[in-house]
Formats: sequence, structure tokens, C-alpha cells
Amino acid sequence: MNPLPDYHIHTVLCKHAVGEAAAYEAAANRLRIPEMCFTDHVPSMGGYDPEHRMALEAFSRYKEMVAALQWCDGHPEVLFGIEADYYEGCEDVLIKWLSVHEFDFVLGSVHFINGWGFDNPDERHVWDSVDVAATWRAYFEAVSKLAATGLFDAVGHLDLPKKFGYRPSAIALKKMVRPALDGISEARMGIEINTAGLRKPVKEIYPSLEILAMAQKRAIPICFGSDAHSPAEIGAGFDLAVRLAKKAGYTDYFRIRKRKKRLFPLEG
Repeated sequence: MNPLPDYHIHTVLCKHAVGEAAAYEAAANRLRIPEMCFTDHVPSMGGYDPEHRMALEAFSRYKEMVAALQWCDGHPEVLFGIEADYYEGCEDVLIKWLSVHEFDFVLGSVHFINGWGFDNPDERHVWDSVDVAATWRAYFEAVSKLAATGLFDAVGHLDLPKKFGYRPSAIALKKMVRPALDGISEARMGIEINTAGLRKPVKEIYPSLEILAMAQKRAIPICFGSDAHSPAEIGAGFDLAVRLAKKAGYTDYFRIRKRKKRLFPLEG
């Protein structure tokens, strides 16, 4: 299988990853990955989740780290991206902030429900006291709102609430995800096949085969991301991700530049 681009990569600046940008680039080079996109978490603004993202004043360093690698010849080609959380009230901040930076890729994600970091290991115990189905429903409602903003190019780790193994029934899940996928399709967004779930308690890629098949029927394009938080995780599990994509009916994936997508055939 020819190596695929990795479009979800963090750096030490997010406060829960290790390694400078150059170390990730060197790892991608060893694996002959053709493209990589840094998508570190959007800086903390207005007091939002400062423990798990770079401070606003650190963003200039992030830009410099990525730009320095873009001047280097050879592989991989380095893209400038951001993972931007959707949460209630984020629009006013993100509309202005995203418009002044020339990103290649803006990856949208949902990590909080009513202030609860549902994928945070330190807050895992909350799952034992909530209505699991209602939590998933609230999550996909947030994803629908994310898509409706028109601010993002793709949704990351689409079924992230399964991280610790808490799930609704299969029938309920299909009903919940349908409006979110419709919104993603209408917004002409893509979704990410994210292999980080293989390294989490659930031991599964995000999203599931069932959700991917529903997305494929809506012609929602896909990309691939390791969600690397260390250089050793670059491109991890991509062979399994391609297999999953093909099983769902996909024959191509997208690459992106300056927020414009192009489709390429899946191989291998």
C-alpha cells in the first residue's frame, strides 16, 4: 500500500503531547508519508479549556514551527492546519480568528457536552452516572451544529463518545447519527478516519464501519488521521483504516490545500 497523508497531528504545544514539530516530520519522512498536516488544538480563548491546548500567545510559535518545515525540500509536504473545537458560543470567536490565518485544513471536533470533557480520562467516571443514549444524542446534536456553522473542512473522530466503551444501541445510534451526516453532507464537509481509537480502551477506529457506510452513501469524502500525540504514532494503523474505508464502499479519499479538497484513488 502506498503511504497516505496523515492529516491529524499534534505537538508539545497542546500540553498533552510530546515532541517538537521537526520530530514528527522526521518520523513521517522515515515512513515515506507524502503529506502531513499539523492540526494542533486551537488556542484557548475566553477561558475555554486552557489545560489541553496552547495558550493564545503560543500560537505564533506554532506557526513558526510549521513554516520552518514547509521550507524544507523533499517529503513529506507539510500543511498548516488546526483542530478547532465546536462548543456553544464559539462562533463569534472562531469566525474572526479563522479568517485571519491561512490554514490548509480546519478540522472540527466536539470534546465537551455541557462543560463535561466526555473523552477525558480524568472525567471517565461521569459516564457511570449519565444517560448514555442521551449523551450520545447531545453529542451528535453538537456535531450537527458544528456542520451548520460552515467554519470547518471535516469532522474529526466522529464517534468519539465510544472511547471508553459506553454506547447506545445500534438502532438508536443510526437514528442519532443520520441528521449529523446529513448536515455534514449539506455543508460539503468531509470526515476523518481516525486511528487513535485503536490505542484507546475501545480499541476501534473512529468512526465505526456502520457510520462510515452511511457517510459513503451520502458521498461524504474521507481523509486519514493518526491523531498523533507523539512522533511514534504518525501513520499508525493506516493499513487497517484503508481496509475499513474499502469495506464501507469508499474508493477514494481527499487531499486538501488552502481549504480546497481534491479526490485521489485509494490503493492497496
